Amino acid sequence: MTHASLHPPRLLKSWGDEAVVFDASSCNTHYLKPLALMLYQTCRDHPGYTSTDLGVADSPRIHDLTAETLTNLRKVGLLESA
Repeated sequence: MTHASLHPPRLLKSWGDEAVVFDASSCNTHYLKPLALMLYQTCRDHPGYTSTDLGVADSPRIHDLTAETLTNLRKVGLLESA
């Protein structure tokens, strides 16, 4: 399971299908492309979701891209593993 890190709070500002997230603890701002934004918001709104719950298309390329994006969001501290 993966969920959005809530501590410290994050400030999200979106424009269409892209966004930036300000991380108050590190004072870093992260740019989120459309896929990263969708995954971040889904994990924030549904903290118990697994990769199966995300409904990722049964395509190796899409599955790999989703896994890579989730890993990158964890690396910058926007998502936590449960």
